[in-house]
Amino acid sequence: MSDNTPKTREELFAFLDGLGIAHKTVDHAPVFTVAESVALRDAIPGGHTKNLFIKDKKDRYFLLTVEENAEVDLKQVHTIIGGSGRVSFGRAEKLMEYLGVIPGAVTAFGAINDIGGNVTFVLDADLMAEEIVNCHPLSNDATTSIASGDLIRFMEATGHKPLVLKVTS
Repeated sequence: MSDNTPKTREELFAFLDGLGIAHKTVDHAPVFTVAESVALRDAIPGGHTKNLFIKDKKDRYFLLTVEENAEVDLKQVHTIIGGSGRVSFGRAEKLMEYLGVIPGAVTAFGAINDIGGNVTFVLDADLMAEEIVNCHPLSNDATTSIASGDLIRFMEATGHKPLVLKVTS
């Protein structure tokens, strides 16, 4: 296996354990959209996430992690996140190359696979006000709950300094 082989869910959990970060995971049928995941709300407390993998005009990549029902103005968000010109969605090939996930399984935990530092991670301030944040553990057939402060600690341990910004309306 090469160094850029995406990490597994078990490797993610071992990494969190090594940092002393508490996490709880609930397995469920695969969900590809926020709408499909609504049924999980009662079973899993905390802030549920929506992730937007975007790139700017200079091919700099960003992952916006926001509360699932929040709105992001893609025509203006570049001014908030420091992007160069309007943003567009990143291609699935880059999503796999940089974060090790497929569309429908995009997650802030993908930071563990971005060993080249190709992606800037942006966590919405409203989401981070939640005590618990829920993210897919590198696949869309489970949801992992983690304290919002521990999500930042996780990202920093992967070599990323996430931006906590108000990117939603």
